[in-house]
Amino acid sequence: MAYHEFSQLLVIPPNSTSRSTRPWRRNYYIKMAEVSRMLPQTQMTASYFPAIPPKAPKTSISYSLALNEAPYKSLIGILPEQRIPDKLSIETKYRIRNQTGLTNRWRHPDCLYSDLLGNSQALKSISMPYNTNLIKIITAESPRLSANLDSSKPYQYRESQDRRDHDSLTGKTLFSSPEPSFSRSKSMPVAGPVGTFIPQSAKLPKPKEVFLYHSNRKLHVDNPDSMSGDVLLHCLKMDWELHGPYIQKSETLAKLLKAANDPNPHTSYRNQECETIDSFINQSSFYSDEYRELSNKFTKELKIPAKENKIRKPNNSVCVTVKGRSMTKIKLQIDDPLVTQTAMAVALGNLYHDEIEGDINNIEGILAAASILQFKPLVEWCVKNMLLSISTSTVCKYHLAASKYKQEGIVAACERWLELNLIPQLANQIQLRELPIDILQKIIKSSKLFVYNEYSVYKTLALWIFLQLNPKMQLMPSHSSLLAFFNSLSKTSALVEIDEGQIFLPLFAAVRFHGILETNHIQDLKVMNILPHGVLVDVLTHHYHSLQGGGDMISVRPCFSTSAIRQGFIINDEPHYHSEVLSLHGFHFELKAIKEPDGRYIFYMQRLDPKDPVLTFKQCERQTFSMRRERIARYSITVQYCDNDEDHFYTTGILKKEFSIQEWSSKSKVLELRNVKKPTYVSFAVLFPPS
Repeated sequence: MAYHEFSQLLVIPPNSTSRSTRPWRRNYYIKMAEVSRMLPQTQMTASYFPAIPPKAPKTSISYSLALNEAPYKSLIGILPEQRIPDKLSIETKYRIRNQTGLTNRWRHPDCLYSDLLGNSQALKSISMPYNTNLIKIITAESPRLSANLDSSKPYQYRESQDRRDHDSLTGKTLFSSPEPSFSRSKSMPVAGPVGTFIPQSAKLPKPKEVFLYHSNRKLHVDNPDSMSGDVLLHCLKMDWELHGPYIQKSETLAKLLKAANDPNPHTSYRNQECETIDSFINQSSFYSDEYRELSNKFTKELKIPAKENKIRKPNNSVCVTVKGRSMTKIKLQIDDPLVTQTAMAVALGNLYHDEIEGDINNIEGILAAASILQFKPLVEWCVKNMLLSISTSTVCKYHLAASKYKQEGIVAACERWLELNLIPQLANQIQLRELPIDILQKIIKSSKLFVYNEYSVYKTLALWIFLQLNPKMQLMPSHSSLLAFFNSLSKTSALVEIDEGQIFLPLFAAVRFHGILETNHIQDLKVMNILPHGVLVDVLTHHYHSLQGGGDMISVRPCFSTSAIRQGFIINDEPHYHSEVLSLHGFHFELKAIKEPDGRYIFYMQRLDPKDPVLTFKQCERQTFSMRRERIARYSITVQYCDNDEDHFYTTGILKKEFSIQEWSSKSKVLELRNVKKPTYVSFAVLFPPS
């Protein structure tokens, strides 16, 4: 279109505001639309502007809003002149339940009046805050997005206020961190002034109530008129009203009471100076016989208060009057955090009846109190029940109490339990942090320790160190979190090389690093940077020499008990066949456990041919195979289980055999067992000597 034609279309006649020009306006707008279509297209037409998302209709969110407001309306109630609140809108598409039993009364905005269950549910729904664990989960960083596995760079967090400082130039220690503070969100509803009601039965009994439960029951049966005691024991900042005939079961209290009844407990002794003077006087002819006898009398009968067993006898035993009754007051000082007032109440209460009663959940405290009181029947009851209740939540507490009060049977049972379940069970629980370092080191070095593989030992130690450096953790960390934490530490030196980490170095002396075979496990060693890089170099060097030398483990010590590579599995159910593959320096072995029809269990290992269908595609296509037809190996097969608190340990011993691909020479010695109980811990150990 020519320019003059375009200008004619845009000519506006005068007096365009009159009514006569209204048809012209309509024609004008039509022409302008034609002009816009004739103009060249610009980049603006190619731009994309997303539409504003529409607001949700009130009808679709009315039920959710009403549900959030229902507990507040129910607790506020209805004023005399106020109208009754509207019910929740019920539509077929929401599938709303009117009421199911007694569990959702607060969902109705009616006044609850005296409905105690509804009040309790409404209070819980509005006053339940976020706990610490939930806050950490909500505010935590995504390990997949934020984990920096590049060993050449220090780990960087998005928010470093609540993270550990790893900069050595700031002067702060490596493991010092400020306390994280969490505040309630402004959008979170705050509970009103309505107080919560806790029934009496929900409270824990006080120590005095526990003691009276045991003592008054026996006294009421034997002699209802003699409810008042005659001995007042002051212990653990409390006064215990006891009865003389019953406390004779406790050797400690009996000694205290006997010392209190003796007004002048004295003892005679002669020190070294008195003996020297007496010998000089007796040997000298200058002194008379009367003087010698008088000197011996004064030096021999020197009287002082008796002291034994660290129990204060005469000075802490006085006669007092309580409520018009004369009582003998004795004191027993206990400085042991295991002995609580509740545990002492149970121990003192059991003095009054023959059948021992106690709480299993606090049995370690009861054992400590019974040991101090020298109450043998209660000690035996505690030992019996502790042996039957060893688990992940109790093994560390039991071991501590038993070691302190010399209960060797419990100590041995706890250590035996740790040998079997340290890696399968305790390594997955937060109670791993309670295990002392000396006990952990002892268990790791044990020849009866059950392991899945050598890397599982290293990972357990890494988890234990993580929990020691983060004592406020309440949940076990994921594997990515474990890698991220150790990778965030200083890259200038390994963890065990700095002052704070040198205490952990002896733990890794028992780890057989040459048995860590998977490449991703070796990568974890590099990323965590717990050990010096020399350890990683030694591992890689050993693998290289073994592959080049036909499997010979020349770089390790020849001691089988400390150098053999272990692999094991647990049989918990009733499988008739269990099999795993051990790939070691180009040689592959199948570890088998088979249940025969007659009830026998047989355990053995067998060398596999490279074309054996047992091997996976990854093992056949990616892993190395040795072309040696024969391979001399030293091996051992071990089976362990417990039956009625009786430990069973079976092993083939350390054997030596030349394995080949041929069927007649590919199997090891078979270990046969009957009446095997579950769970069964099966372990195989293999070592390739120089050939």
